[in-house]
Amino acid sequence: MSKKIYTHGEYFEKNQTWHIEDSPWKTEQLMKIIKRNQLRPASICEVGCGAGEILNQLYYQLPQNIKFTGYEISPQAYALCQKKEKERLQFHLKNLVDNKEAFFDLLLAIDLIEHIENCFGFLRDLHKKAEYKIFHIPLELSVQTVLRSKPIIKSRQDVGHIHYFTKETAMAILEDTGYKILDYFFTGTSIDLPVNSFQTLLARFPRIVMYKFNKDIAVRLFGGYSLMILAR
Repeated sequence: MSKKIYTHGEYFEKNQTWHIEDSPWKTEQLMKIIKRNQLRPASICEVGCGAGEILNQLYYQLPQNIKFTGYEISPQAYALCQKKEKERLQFHLKNLVDNKEAFFDLLLAIDLIEHIENCFGFLRDLHKKAEYKIFHIPLELSVQTVLRSKPIIKSRQDVGHIHYFTKETAMAILEDTGYKILDYFFTGTSIDLPVNSFQTLLARFPRIVMYKFNKDIAVRLFGGYSLMILAR
């Protein structure tokens, strides 16, 4: 598994929408953490922006003084981004960490670090690129995924995930690479988004019920959640 699956088109062949259908929901979660922490950035960058739809959604929901920039290494995704460019919304077919001068008020890394081979080095490089950072990280390690194993292998084959996290390991890798965590919450990826299997649909009920009693135990047992993190 390497970045060639993104630059040579293999990922696009398997995911031709580049998950654009999930962007409104992801934007909703981003707006939640931005508002509750009263962030007022003048510049926002998304690294690994895919089809660019999250930035496009934020463009219409945040104040009109904000400049938005997206970085993407996939030519196929970049082609989708270019259709959304506007005066305050620009995209680059480039790795952000290669741009030595780039610096932003807020940086977004949404469902990204699980794809990066050297995620420790990548996170250290990202730390220098913005004052505030927001991460969205799928929590794919749970009791049920370890017992079944198939969901983890499927995410590797279908969407290129090569690292798998719990809440604790996701937060630890950020702290280990120099970040200070300011806020976080779980997001219900398998609860709120459409499901593509009967097994996932069946798992919704116990996930929802247990989550009402104890969020951490529900996520640890059943999975199906991600972690939204604000850090500096």
